[in-house]
Amino acid sequence: MQQALYLFLDFLTGMVISVMVVANTQLGVEVTMGVSLIINHIIGLVFLSLLLWAGKDNKAINAKRRSAPLYLWFNGVFGLAILNCNYYTIIYTGASLAMASTVFGQSFFSVIFDLTGFMGMKKRKLSPKKMASLGISAVGIIIMALGGEGSFTFGFILLGFFAGALTMTQMVLNSTFASYKGAIFASRHNFLTGLIAGLLFYFITEPRATMTGFRNLPSVSSLLILSGGFLAIFVVVSTSYVIIKVPAIYSALLLSSAQILMSLAIDALFFETFSVNLLVGATLMLVGMGGNLLADKHKANPH
Repeated sequence: MQQALYLFLDFLTGMVISVMVVANTQLGVEVTMGVSLIINHIIGLVFLSLLLWAGKDNKAINAKRRSAPLYLWFNGVFGLAILNCNYYTIIYTGASLAMASTVFGQSFFSVIFDLTGFMGMKKRKLSPKKMASLGISAVGIIIMALGGEGSFTFGFILLGFFAGALTMTQMVLNSTFASYKGAIFASRHNFLTGLIAGLLFYFITEPRATMTGFRNLPSVSSLLILSGGFLAIFVVVSTSYVIIKVPAIYSALLLSSAQILMSLAIDALFFETFSVNLLVGATLMLVGMGGNLLADKHKANPH
């Protein structure tokens, strides 16, 4: 039952990620991507700091903390690269194709994590049945990429793949950090280091544009300003709890399928576009995911 809950939370997180990425991109269009990142990280940092303060006597919120490896303390820096990659892939290829290339990167790196035990993940072998199921999922990803809207440029597809690889890496790192420090503390620190990196990067490279973006904030919808940050809180905290508790490939496939299905809904509802290829591809990914789960169930209960 607990495993099923983790898998459901993974799927829900994937849906939220798609909405969050589009919200962040739209805010970046209204002001600048730098301002979007800074605002989102400020919201996350303030909210989680207040939560830690209010729940200082609650062990579920303020878990017992242990010494963590130094590299885990800088995990939030990944957010700077991820948000920028997502921004340009959505702008130049469209939401659906951006999600397709991103989830391919997530899936590819999740296989590496499971095979190597990299970043603190439990090392797992892939059986022939699992390989076949993963092949079905891979076909689904290819179909999604071929059926995406927008200009099919290799450079931006590669950028989306890179964003997916970084996203999966950050999720695993944050989940590992949470095992040492607790999910809320780890998530709060993620926002803190991301904010510091964003402030330094944008005020050094784009100081005038960043200041102009902040001056234009009052003209932007408060819902758009707040949505990306609060959705990011959910994503960071939920992945801190879940990612390290299930095989990385399962998380990647669930996250991927949910992101694609939600991006289809977003395109259809808000951008009046729909791709049958993406729907077929997402369905194949779900079939592949089901094959992996059945293979594990059979292994656990051979009789």
